[in-house]
Amino acid sequence: MRMLLRVSIPIDTGNAAAKAGTLGSTIEGILANLKPEAAYFFADDDGQRAGSIVFDLKDSSQIPSVAEPWFLAFNAKVSLRPVMNPQDLAKAGASIGKAVKQYGQ
Repeated sequence: MRMLLRVSIPIDTGNAAAKAGTLGSTIEGILANLKPEAAYFFADDDGQRAGSIVFDLKDSSQIPSVAEPWFLAFNAKVSLRPVMNPQDLAKAGASIGKAVKQYGQ
């Protein structure tokens, strides 16, 4: 299942990793294991280093292996949610129509 992983790295933890020269290499290592479809990095609304990463989750038992590296390396805040691309949404059309007929009164 396609998932969106959002991470926020606390400023102090991120600064310490940047000063130690490990910020980039640690993120690269985590991403190498995750093999994301896409990864984007930015400053979030709280001014923290953050990322949005799209990847394939084959089984829910993988959640700890996805989240723990961010927790342990950066004390990061992590959220996960299933997402769809346009092709997935197109496939969902019939189920949306069925829901409209049943509940959209």
